[in-house]
Amino acid sequence: MAEPGTVFLMYHELELAGRPLCQSEPGYVRYILPEPSFRSQVVWLAQGQWRGLSVSEALEYPSAKSVAITFDDGSETDLICAAPILKESGFRATFYVTAGFVGKRGYLSPAQLRELQENGFEIGCHSMTHAYLDDLDAAALRREIVDAGKKLEQMIGEKVQHFSCPGGRFDERSLKLAREAGYRSFASSRTHANSSGGDPYKLGRVAVLRGTDLTRFQRICTGQALWRMRASECARDAAKRTLGNTVYDRLRALMLK
Repeated sequence: MAEPGTVFLMYHELELAGRPLCQSEPGYVRYILPEPSFRSQVVWLAQGQWRGLSVSEALEYPSAKSVAITFDDGSETDLICAAPILKESGFRATFYVTAGFVGKRGYLSPAQLRELQENGFEIGCHSMTHAYLDDLDAAALRREIVDAGKKLEQMIGEKVQHFSCPGGRFDERSLKLAREAGYRSFASSRTHANSSGGDPYKLGRVAVLRGTDLTRFQRICTGQALWRMRASECARDAAKRTLGNTVYDRLRALMLK
């Protein structure tokens, strides 16, 4: 059964032949799509007359078939790979950038970040250092949410309106501070579609993983695969609450080896 609302897709770095990834840990690589996989997904959307939207556009909840396209972290492949493919189909997207990663190997430079924006894509904030927000004290939380947004704004010369939390880890303090900082939305990786009656500070997104074939991708976009994914997510969330972020991540890394 299809879940009503607009699905917000969550991507990360794209893999290009002969180019090293920003990170090599299994927990990172499982989120990385090869470029041909991403291209085939965009082509399927375009041929099916779907609209690919930025977060700002998607929050208007147009009646036409639409998905919001988002990328996390700010990898250089956002500009050199994802952006050209999206532009070929006339799609928009929001790129949530980790402010402290800008200028590091494999990530966007300030000039590339501005070029991405000048190409018509929206820049969002993905924290300062990619820390889990629910682990932080008040001062560190402010740095990750407030200071990170200001740093990106200085780079691109305009207001950063949307925030996504690293690893889907957040708490009520995070949501409150994001509102106070002037963000228009707060996105996690909770698996659900979004609709006009929902809270823009509790936006769900669906991770498109490395092993996502085209049939599964189609089911995600139409909202048909979400309830199964949500069941697995609930189990993972329970484990995180019981074990804590550090222990959970250590065990997950061992399981993925």
